[in-house]
Amino acid sequence: MQNKEKTAKKGRTTFRLLKTLFGFYPVMLPLTVVCILFSAVVSSIPSVFMQNIIALVESSWMSGDWDPVGGKILTFVGILVFFYVLSLISSLIYNQMMAIITQGALRKLREDMFNGMQNLPIRYFDTRNHGDIMSYYTNDIDTLRQMISQSFPQLLNSAVISLTVLTLMFYYCLWLALVVLVGVVLMFLITGKVGGGASRYFIRQQEAVGRAEGFVEEIMNGQKVVKVFCHEKESQADFDRINERLFEESFRANQYANTLGPILNNIGNVLYVIVALCGGALLASGVSNVSLSGLPLSISVVVPFLNMTKQFAGNINQVSQQVNSVVMGLAGADRIFGLIDEEPETDEGYVTLVNGREENGRVVECDERTGKWYWKHPHKETGEITYTRLAGEVQLLDVDFEYEAGKPVLHQVSLFAKPGQKVAFVGATGAGKTTITNLLNRFYDIADGKIRYDGININKIRKSDLRRSLGIVLQDTNLFTGTVMENIRYGRLDATDEECVSAAKLSGAHDFILRLPNGYQTPLSGNGSNLSQGQRQLLAISRAAVADPPVMILDEATSSIDTRTESIVQRGMDALMKGRTVFVIAHRLSTVKNSDMILVLEHGRILERGSHEKLIGEKGKYYQLYTGAFELE
Repeated sequence: MQNKEKTAKKGRTTFRLLKTLFGFYPVMLPLTVVCILFSAVVSSIPSVFMQNIIALVESSWMSGDWDPVGGKILTFVGILVFFYVLSLISSLIYNQMMAIITQGALRKLREDMFNGMQNLPIRYFDTRNHGDIMSYYTNDIDTLRQMISQSFPQLLNSAVISLTVLTLMFYYCLWLALVVLVGVVLMFLITGKVGGGASRYFIRQQEAVGRAEGFVEEIMNGQKVVKVFCHEKESQADFDRINERLFEESFRANQYANTLGPILNNIGNVLYVIVALCGGALLASGVSNVSLSGLPLSISVVVPFLNMTKQFAGNINQVSQQVNSVVMGLAGADRIFGLIDEEPETDEGYVTLVNGREENGRVVECDERTGKWYWKHPHKETGEITYTRLAGEVQLLDVDFEYEAGKPVLHQVSLFAKPGQKVAFVGATGAGKTTITNLLNRFYDIADGKIRYDGININKIRKSDLRRSLGIVLQDTNLFTGTVMENIRYGRLDATDEECVSAAKLSGAHDFILRLPNGYQTPLSGNGSNLSQGQRQLLAISRAAVADPPVMILDEATSSIDTRTESIVQRGMDALMKGRTVFVIAHRLSTVKNSDMILVLEHGRILERGSHEKLIGEKGKYYQLYTGAFELE
């Protein structure tokens, strides 16, 4: 039952791949197939000419009249050369077209994968190894390339030649064709047995490669941690285990694959000898020939038949050799289609963010940037459209949330942040601080309760517009390959150079940027590895500043900055936070102390809330944290 399901799955993947390729190249692909078929048929016909030439020589030898032989042989050779020239042209054409189809299809599949990946929810990346995801774009794409560019054409070519030659065999002699057919059945049985084992292990090999690449990517990202804790030997041991598993799967796959070729090759040689013996025995015994051609059994039939047997066995061997590449390619295609088919992030939001201005007491939408943003809210019940000024008022009402079913993370969390207020979250790791900010961005959706933004349920707001209205600075800074200016402009792609510079001045990054070799045009790579952690964090804050959102989320934004740099950043952040609703997750009291509202979380519940002075006066959990150590944790 399981084997039937696997076979059906392979069939569905093959059909979908062919359908996808045809969709990409509806004219070029059929034309390529026609060229391959023509080339294959031409490769099958030399035996026909050989039979005619031998029959001609045999007839002339018996009659003693050799005069017409030379001219007719030249005619046959000329026709064969003509077909070979056409076959050569056909081969050149389809090889060129296959190169276009292969690389073009892979380019489009990579685009489909990447474009689809941009629409996946954060949960997908949180629950999968990033190195394994990279394997889709490297290992799986490469196996698919080999299958499309080499295995498919070779498989089609060899299959057509085998089918054409087998048809010619039955056309010339039924007895000898039946002998070959017995050999064919034996070849297919062995191919199914040995090739099935190879297929199974090649699929496991693909999965093992993904695990190995994932581990290597993880260790590369954590190389400093590995060295700091002297974990090199343990990392080597872990890699050796993963690599050993990859070796075992690859060894078994190739063991099966490398066994199949010699077996089939030798069966072909034995079959050749058996056909020769049977042909000689039939000639010696004078058995009547049974064929569609109506030709008597003679040397002119047996000799070309031997050539066809060799050609047929060779092409069956070629087919078997491509099976492994096809299996690996289909396994890669299945993984690629799996990524493309991943459920995208759902978005039922219909409230959008628009530029606008007020005229005669009513809001008018504008294409140009006015500096005033409004929530455009079409009411489904009445058909009326209302506009609400983007102010940054955030309200959580009895919010429950769980990452995994049955494992609650937040319980009955409620808070109210007025525009311009600074709200700080404090508590131990795992208390739910970052989770709340993830819910504000709708990286995850709540299980129960409500979150309102400017009085609008955030489930009604289109996610892209919601996130555009929020600025976020994370503890882990991500800089991209490009210049400093381009990394700052990442916060708002239509920002001018002057606006980017102003944002850098606001955050305190301007001075160090000017000291870089090329200032704002200094190229960055490797996540800004040529900058200090503090400098990278300043650029991340500049990126948020240029976005100019009404709500800012600062998740440990100064945790990686030294005390001296923090004083510079703090001044910039104070200017950045002015007039905005700000949610702060921080351990340092300098960032928390001046907040309008401090929420103390523990195990997903809010234990205490109030200003710094109020909480100190209550002498509860916050008081213990405050008086116990400089760091809240």
